[in-house]
Amino acid sequence: MNKNRLNFLLELLNTPSPSSFEMEIQKRWMKEMENYADEIRTDHAGNAIAVLNPDAEFKVMLAGHCDEIALVINRIDEQGYLHIDKMGGVNPKAAVGMKVTVLGSGKTVTGVIGVNAQHHGGLKGDFGLEDLFIDCGAKSKEEMEKHVQIGDLAVYKREPEVMMDRYIAGRGLDNRTGQFIVGEVLRRLSEKKLNVGVYAASTVNEETNMGGAYFAAAGIEPTMAIAVDVTFATDYPGVNKQKHGDIKLEGGPVLAKGAPINRNINAMLEEAAKSLNMDVQYELTPRMTGTDADKMRLTGKGVPVSLVSLPLRYMHSPVETASIQDIEEEIELMVEMIENMTGNESLNPLDL
Repeated sequence: MNKNRLNFLLELLNTPSPSSFEMEIQKRWMKEMENYADEIRTDHAGNAIAVLNPDAEFKVMLAGHCDEIALVINRIDEQGYLHIDKMGGVNPKAAVGMKVTVLGSGKTVTGVIGVNAQHHGGLKGDFGLEDLFIDCGAKSKEEMEKHVQIGDLAVYKREPEVMMDRYIAGRGLDNRTGQFIVGEVLRRLSEKKLNVGVYAASTVNEETNMGGAYFAAAGIEPTMAIAVDVTFATDYPGVNKQKHGDIKLEGGPVLAKGAPINRNINAMLEEAAKSLNMDVQYELTPRMTGTDADKMRLTGKGVPVSLVSLPLRYMHSPVETASIQDIEEEIELMVEMIENMTGNESLNPLDL
């Protein structure tokens, strides 16, 4: 990945995009995609969709969600402390002692998630977000309410880091990496002659309800769709591989196998990987994928779906970690597959 594209990825990762408040990152992504797409679409959910070859009958949809998990303010007490709930799958233990950016209705403010000192007993056993609070330095409820309202959102104040010129670590790689990947696939395909239409969708709300994917797929009516997301890497200490599988960074893109997944699409992805001499890994999704694929699959008359995932360490923490090489290979895999499609491919598994 060249420096220019890496910097764009880091810019996306630096842009707050909590679920339900993705407007800023969507505008930045659309501005970039305008340079390569034949057209840009939006919808009432807040999705951003870049399109190549819109007149093609065969439509390939790629969905990477741009929203990140966040904290939501549910109470401001008399001393001006902010009490919080979760917007998505926040781990309370990862939140302790973190700095946050509160996206206030009045202005953006910095805060810290306070914690009882160990000298005073600390935090014991299991605890939830209801046991934590944000201290923004306000002295009263009245002062705090000048900047923040109930329902405002906060994200960890954490910039992405490149480690050993190999890995990226930071908050919200789940799934701004997916947003970046689908856009980068479209950018590279914009230089090719295509037989199919390509719809790169930066979807919203995946971390909370996956409604963005439903809106996007219902509007596009794709012939097939691929969710581009992250999955759990198991290559670090303390993970039970017998229970959770063997997925590692720099092991290649991860393809899902299970009842929701269309075997014909997977076969095309595997053929593309073979052409590139690229390793792939597998994960099992027996009943549901837990990604945008589940909602896209059930729109309209039904959409054949697949799931291509990026191995990710430390899911839903402020230090999610992924491999730059894996990101690059995932892009190359989908470019290779789509570039070689004729538009006459059968997606009926009985035709395999």
